[in-house]
Amino acid sequence: MKLSILILFCFVIFSLPAKAQTFVEIQTNLGTMKIKLYDNVPNHTRTFLARVKQGQFNGTLFTRVIPEFMIQGGSPDSRNAAPGARIGAGDRNAEIMPENNEEYFHKKGALAAPRQDASINPKNKSDMSQFFIVQGKIYTSGQLDTLELATNQKARKKAMELFYYPFKTEMDSLKTTDKQAYNQRVISINAKVDSVVHATPGHLIFTPEQREAYTSIGGCPHLDGKYIVFGEVTEGFDVLDAIAAQPKDRYDRPKKDVRIISVKVVDNK
Repeated sequence: MKLSILILFCFVIFSLPAKAQTFVEIQTNLGTMKIKLYDNVPNHTRTFLARVKQGQFNGTLFTRVIPEFMIQGGSPDSRNAAPGARIGAGDRNAEIMPENNEEYFHKKGALAAPRQDASINPKNKSDMSQFFIVQGKIYTSGQLDTLELATNQKARKKAMELFYYPFKTEMDSLKTTDKQAYNQRVISINAKVDSVVHATPGHLIFTPEQREAYTSIGGCPHLDGKYIVFGEVTEGFDVLDAIAAQPKDRYDRPKKDVRIISVKVVDNK
């Protein structure tokens, strides 16, 4: 009897349908982009969807476009904005706390929330009144290595001062007298240094998935850990590229308006 119940329970579990992904379409006067939203960045996705369903992005503009970087739009002050006006201030009342999820990063097509500078936004809250989509560029493996080294330099130096420099004389002696012991100490020291780097806020260590993306489709690796990614473009990369390529003024606003006609929830077809 117990076995029958267990088999039935397992059947019910494995028969449950997979949770459907949520998709939205951003229709602009230059074309349409389709975006998959991540359900495990729940507050950002929920807040974004609430604004979509209320039509709060409809009729707004892409306010800032920078080739090989990103396109930013949706700010409420851009609706009916006069030509040449400086726009894109966002809405401080629409800020929410960050939800850091290292699974997601700033590859090409990543949908993310902008934020005000830490000097006026010390909690790094996301401004959900607008959004940006990464265009970025393709990096070589060597360039990614350089970014890691530059970002982690201070933390690594601090760790070396703790775990290597005080023992340098001893290590130099071991290197010539006991190669095996020397190699073991190097492995131990490197592990301790790496642990300090990983524990340091703002550190940068690329995963294999990040390296694959940044060296193939591209992106903006220097943004990782600084902004919250909560979706990604699945269709319409040509539209993303077309918007990023628009002539712009000194404030990066397109000289010819790139209008968001509508943002709406759609089926994945």
